Amino acid sequence: LTWRAAALKDAGVDYSKEAAMAKLCASEAATFCGHQAIQVLGGMGFVSDMPAERHYRDARITEIYEGTSEIQHVVIANKLLREDIAYANPAPPTKHTH
Repeated sequence: LTWRAAALKDAGVDYSKEAAMAKLCASEAATFCGHQAIQVLGGMGFVSDMPAERHYRDARITEIYEGTSEIQHVVIANKLLREDIAYANPAPPTKHTH
């Protein structure tokens, strides 16, 4: 997803949907992995000396910092709706005058 967003940006086209999808996917995956690490470690997972606690905290902040996951969902939904509307209502062909 990140590579696609970067390629679209390099091509000079709108990449906001793909960027939001990449951020949402990465932040949720990181949070899930951090949570699972704490689950495996049990009570020791919450000790601040353990890397799992720091990784979870850092991953969790990615869902909040620079736009919450909910905002990313809204951005993606708006872009999908606009694409659907544009697909359902194509622009009429232009008339050529000679």
